[in-house]
Amino acid sequence: MSLRRAGPRDLDALALLHASAFSPGWSAAEISALDAVAFLEEGAGMILLRTVAGEAEVLTVGVSPGARRSGVGGRLLQAALEAAEREGAKAVYLEVAEDNVAARRLYASHGFEEAGRRRAYYPRAGAGAVDALVLRRALNTAS
Repeated sequence: MSLRRAGPRDLDALALLHASAFSPGWSAAEISALDAVAFLEEGAGMILLRTVAGEAEVLTVGVSPGARRSGVGGRLLQAALEAAEREGAKAVYLEVAEDNVAARRLYASHGFEEAGRRRAYYPRAGAGAVDALVLRRALNTAS
């Protein structure tokens, strides 16, 4: 599998990957309307990133169940961070469910830190809603 920047012809593949990772998944039309940069690892995962006014936001990262814990998420995230940096973003933001331990570990390993919290943001069937953690990572800063 190879990681690449996705284009308009990849919208159906992006939608299929998103649906394999989330319920409900986003349609090709919904993904297109986001006007985001997309990276795709065919059959394994996808990520959407939007950069505006010096800030970037990871809109979604989806890895198919069969490709989890194989490094796909890390490769996708790294590609998005590099794209945001090239676009001149000073920071990248994303949000993650507080109970998504695997994703939180991935983001922490790429330098993300908690910047906020949205209480009871993600509904859970048969249980109470879970907080969303807003995470931030600085980019394009002098070390």
